[in-house]
Amino acid sequence: MLDLDLLGDPASRSYLKRIAIDTNINFLARTFSQSEFWVKDGNKNVKNTLFYKLNVRPNTDSSATDFWQKVIYRLVYDNEVLIIKTDNDDLVIADDFQREEYALYPDAFSNVIVKDYEFKRTFKMDEVIYLNYNNDKLQRFVNSLFGDYGELFGRMMDSELRSNQIRGVLRVKQGGGKLDRESMSRLQKYADKIYQSFTKSGVAIVPEVPGFEYEEINKGGTSSDSSDSTKINNIKKAFVDDVAKMIGIPPALIHGDMADLENAMDAYLKFCINPLVKKIENELNNKLFSEKDFLSGKKIKVVGINKQDPVQNAEKIDKLISSNFAQINEVRDLFGFEHIDGLDVFLRTKNYEQDEQSSSKGGDNE
Repeated sequence: MLDLDLLGDPASRSYLKRIAIDTNINFLARTFSQSEFWVKDGNKNVKNTLFYKLNVRPNTDSSATDFWQKVIYRLVYDNEVLIIKTDNDDLVIADDFQREEYALYPDAFSNVIVKDYEFKRTFKMDEVIYLNYNNDKLQRFVNSLFGDYGELFGRMMDSELRSNQIRGVLRVKQGGGKLDRESMSRLQKYADKIYQSFTKSGVAIVPEVPGFEYEEINKGGTSSDSSDSTKINNIKKAFVDDVAKMIGIPPALIHGDMADLENAMDAYLKFCINPLVKKIENELNNKLFSEKDFLSGKKIKVVGINKQDPVQNAEKIDKLISSNFAQINEVRDLFGFEHIDGLDVFLRTKNYEQDEQSSSKGGDNE
């Protein structure tokens, strides 16, 4: 009778899904954006135009950090990302494209759009850098999961908001259900003013109007259950955790838990970062170098947070070198450091030599 609108579906709170997705993907993107791309020619690092594009300024509008952060976000969120190399050797990310797949020929990409510009040509697979995350179930998983979490979260939020809600009854002293249009309009305006007064400040003075009587039946003094807020936070945390596990990020890192941090970081590097680094390395080496160049030693190596700390592994480094297992430069390469001229040698300490083959002499009898 009073034209009251029904409340919306509590499951429509889409920001819960956005929080879970953005929190995890941005965490992964920020991690990878700290990486450095080495352009190697054999054992030497080369600093050329390609090195500059990959590490400093991929294009005229973005830095390398922003560029790779956007690449990782697009890769995980959309399950794929297309990078175009322009005539000026700039690297740009396609905002939209259409892929045509072929069985015996390279796939083709048409209708490629970068910002507001659409390329008029068709790119072949060997002309672009194309990355596929191979996790097309992420979106379906998140959407299905959100259907449950969103409804539960919405209903708990509504319950929390109603716990201190002010409730009242507006009575008509005369006329009952036989109000004319003018009286109905006055009643509606009076109810709207009362509602707006309480909504804006929570405190309002209700004037007495002849023919209408307002009675408050719940003054909002009842405090809500302290566990309700905890339950709401737990729902948000659980949703974030499920998405993190889907991507391969230990939830402890997302929430900043310091307990068992070393094991969580180790698992993050092994099962999330390293496979992603390997995927990007393979694609860059495949598209930026020919087969002949790659076999001759030209390649791109990605070094970042996956680089191990040499101080924490000093004992292991000493064992690798002193036992003659690896050259010094090979060990430097394992820990993400450049080769140094003259260190492509094996070193063996005396305690690793056989007695009958020992060529080292002590200094006790000199």
